[in-house]
Amino acid sequence: MNKLPPIEVDATKLPPLGMPPQVFLRDYWQKRPLLIRNAFPGFVSPIEPGDLAGLACEEAALSRLIVHDRNRDAWSVRSGPFEEDEFPGMPDHDWTLLVQDVDKWDPDIAALLEAFAFLPRWRIDDIMVSFAATGGSVGAHVDQYDVFLLQAHGHRRWQIDASPNPPLAFRDDVELKLLRQFSPTHDWVLAPGDMLYLPPGVPHHGVAEDPCLTFSVGMRAPSAAELIGDYLDTLVADADEAIRYQDRDLAAPTDPNEIDAAAMGRVVEALNALRMNDPDRLGEWFGRFITTYRSAGEAAVPELAPDHAELETALAQGAVLQRHPMTRMAWRRAARGAVLFASGQALPMSVRDARALAAAAELDAAAYQTLGEQGRQAVSALVTSGHYVLPGTDDDDEFDAA
Repeated sequence: MNKLPPIEVDATKLPPLGMPPQVFLRDYWQKRPLLIRNAFPGFVSPIEPGDLAGLACEEAALSRLIVHDRNRDAWSVRSGPFEEDEFPGMPDHDWTLLVQDVDKWDPDIAALLEAFAFLPRWRIDDIMVSFAATGGSVGAHVDQYDVFLLQAHGHRRWQIDASPNPPLAFRDDVELKLLRQFSPTHDWVLAPGDMLYLPPGVPHHGVAEDPCLTFSVGMRAPSAAELIGDYLDTLVADADEAIRYQDRDLAAPTDPNEIDAAAMGRVVEALNALRMNDPDRLGEWFGRFITTYRSAGEAAVPELAPDHAELETALAQGAVLQRHPMTRMAWRRAARGAVLFASGQALPMSVRDARALAAAAELDAAAYQTLGEQGRQAVSALVTSGHYVLPGTDDDDEFDAA
């Protein structure tokens, strides 16, 4: 019998995983939970609880306030935006504020994603930040995606159920999807810099030991229903009306009321004609889909964007383009070169240009000059659609607010 790898490691000498990424991916990724002590040694949170409260008051931020009444074991949930005067009057226990996509709002939070470069960037959804007063929690629950829970400030007790077949039934008396039964197999208190990795389907429960901040790095994991739904929408939109059910080989039926095996074979043929058998077509669908999936916001089309010549002049004069924080990019190889995806847009170009632009949060004249003609035209299109912002324009104000 193979010995299971340890469920707790110290990463002081090899942060953030305590092991080479290939070992983590082989032994733990989507297989086994892992508590990583000192994943970020000496970690100091780049934001304060007050910063999170301020963000939760913004109209464009996605935020929730969860309060637990221990006496009745009752839970209440409210969605933001919240009023600024709400938080000073909150009790000192049993509530949690959660804000999604904080990496889109704060560059210091976004910089933490560099530590997760061992994962495909397009798989990472966001960094959610939660502040919990002492005793604050969101209850025992289970996620259907991978998550890294980094303790940023204060202390949080995490309990998990790592048993082979944990009970997953939900309570029917609360708004949240809380587990009806939870029997932890492990119990830890995390300090700043400690991190807990949980694969999908592992029941867990976190409770603040004192006022604390926790950063949750969550993955994008569309369900089969979501994939099929979007895929079928694309098939229907692009379907050729000339492709229909046909029966040129029709023979007189034994029973005219029967849908026989031959008929079903023709149905399969008609459906197969609609499938995306072309890998490039299928890849373009997925690239568009995954760069828009679960988007909390989107880049706004500027009212007046510079044309191609004006853009090149601005870059030559020292301007630096900045990617809109809500824009998601990825790329894939195609039959001819590559395709860059930017929040649902598909832009053909060379592999070199696609790789460079997908990684470019900023773009100056030197980087622009290395691009081929298709890459430069794509940059112009991305500026026109708001995915790259030219500082100093009217739309730069909206970029800063995001």
